Amino acid sequence: MANLLVPDWPAPARVRSLQTLRGAGCSLAPWDSFNLGDHVGDDPSHVAANRAALREHLPAEPAWLKQVHGIATVNPKKSPKMKEADAAFTRDPGTVCAVMTADCLPVLFCDRAGTVVAAAHAGWRGLAAGVLEETMAQMAVPAGELLAWLGPAIGPSAFEVGDEVRAVFVAHDARAAQAFVVHGPGKWLADIYLLARQRLNAAGISSISGGERCTFSEAADFFSYRRDGVTGRMASLIWLES
Repeated sequence: MANLLVPDWPAPARVRSLQTLRGAGCSLAPWDSFNLGDHVGDDPSHVAANRAALREHLPAEPAWLKQVHGIATVNPKKSPKMKEADAAFTRDPGTVCAVMTADCLPVLFCDRAGTVVAAAHAGWRGLAAGVLEETMAQMAVPAGELLAWLGPAIGPSAFEVGDEVRAVFVAHDARAAQAFVVHGPGKWLADIYLLARQRLNAAGISSISGGERCTFSEAADFFSYRRDGVTGRMASLIWLES
């Protein structure tokens, strides 16, 4: 049985979304237990069993991506084979968009009319490069009609970065300085949730939900690459019902 969280956001009824949690799977340590990543060294049969358990809650197999910390966004219906991309969007009912994370920020999107959905993987590199804005552009609806949900990511008390990361964001928008707190010489604690909200707001999205969890500190529920190194991956999924 999959261990799942249903995102709390004002999406229309035909938009369905799920966030997987760490427990209730069959993977052994250090991937214990509901690991969905097939690229992290886990027993492939365990990953397959976990994905099969997840599949019972979905209308189709998710369109798994090979994520590369970039901004490429694909339409799974038009690109059925796995692509190197960090976001996927669809207008086709029953097509499941998915991204996998273990500290990076997953962002789910839909429009108020329930005609298009998307999932984006936003590590700091992808976020800085514009993966959220690119995903919105591919959805091709006015930004004011879009809703976003920020899934579980490393929290602001745990995400240490260097001067170079802060400089990238502040160069793009001086207000990004609000998302960084000094944490030693050349070190900062970064609030990836605030950085994402700032960029989504600047791009025209006002309805932003989620963004309260911390993958690093909530070890019972979430995988964290920063905390554990070798670990599993969670999935954030979204689709349109027929």
